[in-house]
This record gives sequence, C-alpha cells and structure tokens, in this order.
Amino acid sequence: MNGFKVVIPARMGSSRFYGKPLVPILGRAMVLRVVDQALSAQADEVIVATDHAEIVQLVSVAGFKVHMTDEHHPSGTDRIAQVALERGWADDVIVVNVQGDEPAIAPELIRAVAQALHDDNECVMATAAHPLHSTADLLNPNMVKVVLDHQKRALYFSRAPIPYPRDWMRAHGADGNALPEQLPEGITALRHMGIYAYRVGFLKRYGALPVSDLEQIESLEQLRVLAYGEKISTYISHQPAAPGVDTPEDVSVVEHYMRTHS
Repeated sequence: MNGFKVVIPARMGSSRFYGKPLVPILGRAMVLRVVDQALSAQADEVIVATDHAEIVQLVSVAGFKVHMTDEHHPSGTDRIAQVALERGWADDVIVVNVQGDEPAIAPELIRAVAQALHDDNECVMATAAHPLHSTADLLNPNMVKVVLDHQKRALYFSRAPIPYPRDWMRAHGADGNALPEQLPEGITALRHMGIYAYRVGFLKRYGALPVSDLEQIESLEQLRVLAYGEKISTYISHQPAAPGVDTPEDVSVVEHYMRTHS
C-alpha cells in the first residue's frame, strides 16, 4: 500500500456531551489521543476536521494539522469530503474516517481498513466488523450487524438480527424456552465497527447522492452507498472495538480500558 490519510471529525457541539473533543483522557485532550493513534497507524497525513476555533487552537498548538469546516454538515462523511475537496486530494487517495471520540482505537485497525480498500479496486469504501457470539448482542438494535459475500464485501447492514437463524430460534423459542446466551457453532454473525475508509473520488460524489429509503428506515448512513450500487469492502477483526466516549460517564470506562490495554 502506497499510503493513506486520516481525517478525524471533531465537533464541539455533541448533543450528549458538549465540548467532548477537549475532555482530558488520562491527562491529554481526547482529540489529541485520537491523533496519536492515527499517527501510530503510519498514516501519511493526519488532519482534525472541526467546526470550532477552540479545537483549532488546541490542535495547532500541539503541532498537528487541523482544518476548519462548516458547522452544518449532516455527517462526518460530509465533513471529510469538504477537507478532501479544499485540499485538492486526487481521486485515488484513500482517506480513513477515525471518529474523534475513540481515543483507544487500535492503530492496527486503522491501517487494516485502509489496506482492505487498497486491495479491492472495485470498492469505493471499506469498513470493519468482528464476530458476535452473544445472543443478546445479535438481538440488540443498538449493535449494527453486517452480512458479507464471499469476497468480504458488505451485502447489508442492519439493526435487526442478520443473518436470522430461523431454525435455531424456532427450536428454542417456539415453546417459550429462553434462548441460550451464546450463539451455536455454525452461525456466523458480525458486528459492524464504526470506522470507514473512502476513495476521494467517491467522497466527491457522495454528497450529491439523495438519502435512500433504507438509510432513513435503519438510520444507517452506509446504506446509502449500497442503495446506489456501490461496493464496501470489510475487514474482519478478531478483536472487538475499543470503547468510545458518548457521554461523560464513558470517560472512566475508556481510561480504565487504556490503562489495562497499554
């Protein structure tokens, strides 16, 4: 692989946690922790994409690259597209979207997703997934699942249990018995991990694609890509995703994870 870039969307105005990128994680601002992980992935260039002057100041003073973007972008993908366009990146450049609230993300995961896209020229995007073993996780609508074809390209993403193990569910549920805690051997379920790599040429087209019905129904942005016939390569990780920070209560969880996984 010749190289790739990382863009880290970092909004100040999170509805559940205002000012989240600036929150200290083990004594260092969270967005800077994410930059550290992206640099450890050996990206050619790492840029924080933000909508707030305070984040620009923090990142600049720390010696890292930052790009001011429109505060009204509907998604991180649109924010990254603005960065790619304004910096004049070529269509074949690979850009990885690393969320600004994942200070413990594994550098190996970042690089693996970029590699997955590099290795499949027919795909415009790549993402990652890891195996699910818990029945509760398969049924949990907050855990997005993905099913793949034999080339590890995404067929569909859903909050519903996919694939649906009909015979197994019927055998354990028809007479009212509780389902076993663990899925049986032979039923392969994958949980989607919220990391994406894009080709810049696709990013330039993405914003012009109308929101699809499936995207609205499932509230999953990546379904727009599949709805318009594009392909998404998927890297299968053997490790679950590290915890991220959605609320103030998550900070201590992430700090504990980082202490025990360093």
